[in-house]
This record gives sequence, structure tokens and C-alpha cells, in this order.
Amino acid sequence: MYDYMRALEDRFNPKASYEQRQQLAAKRQEVAALLDKQGRKKLLRLVDAHTMAQEEAALNGFIAGFRLARGIAMELGADGGYSYERDQEEINRLKNCGEGGEAHG
Repeated sequence: MYDYMRALEDRFNPKASYEQRQQLAAKRQEVAALLDKQGRKKLLRLVDAHTMAQEEAALNGFIAGFRLARGIAMELGADGGYSYERDQEEINRLKNCGEGGEAHG
């Protein structure tokens, strides 16, 4: 299931634009230029770890949203499916019953 969720996320979750990636790379290079070799290695590890954490968080959020949508769909399917028109008729019926009850009370 993880692979399916990853594929869906890749398809529907927009990635950073080329321009954004270029800007990030330029900023990273600016900072790297200020560091020695050991500092650059640490910076690269930090950037990699941050990127992985962001990707995992995004995927987990996508999976959670997908599961929520699936649960809602299952609930709606259990009582014959959702109908906006039926829902509005029920709301209007309840409003009319409430207004009628207040007039007699």
C-alpha cells in the first residue's frame, strides 16, 4: 500500500518548481562557501536529513488525508450514498418543522 500512496502523492502533490529548486541550491552554495570542508559535509547532511523529513511528513499527511477520505466514502456508502439534494430537503424539512413548532408553542 505504501507504494500506491507514494505514486498517488507524486501525481497529485505539486513539487517545487525548477525556479524554487534553483534558488534553494544557490542559497545552499552561499552558505557552503562560508564553511570549511567538514562544515560543508555537515551542511549537506543537514540538508539531506531535512529534505527526507519533509518528504516523509508530506507523504504521511497525504496518506492520512486519503484514509480520511476513504472513511468518509465508506460512511456515505453505508447509508445509500450522499445526495446534496436530499441533504438540502432534510435541512429545509427540519427548518419548517422547527418554525411550525415555535408558532404553536
